[in-house]
Amino acid sequence: MNEVKTSENKDEVWVLRLYVAGQTPRSLTAFANLKKICEEHLAGKYRIEVIDLTKNPQLARVDQILAVPTLIRRLPPPMRKIIGDLSNTERVLVGLNLRRED
Repeated sequence: MNEVKTSENKDEVWVLRLYVAGQTPRSLTAFANLKKICEEHLAGKYRIEVIDLTKNPQLARVDQILAVPTLIRRLPPPMRKIIGDLSNTERVLVGLNLRRED
């Protein structure tokens, strides 16, 4: 059975940065999937920053973005990176370290 990892700090805020390239269907799907996952697993304890690389391409260098959409977990450390539209909820939860891999 998968176990949800709990934080030692109950007031900890998760900072998630979603890199996209415009308002494409894939970008919109990634944001919707991320929002749903956050509401279900991090309710009230997260902040999503959406970075549109069509408007700010230089920001791709900061987190070494090679593909979009890409999700970066900035806080809590360590930084984690997930590429894709985030439709595989189980993979996203494991990638964010919210659930352990079996």
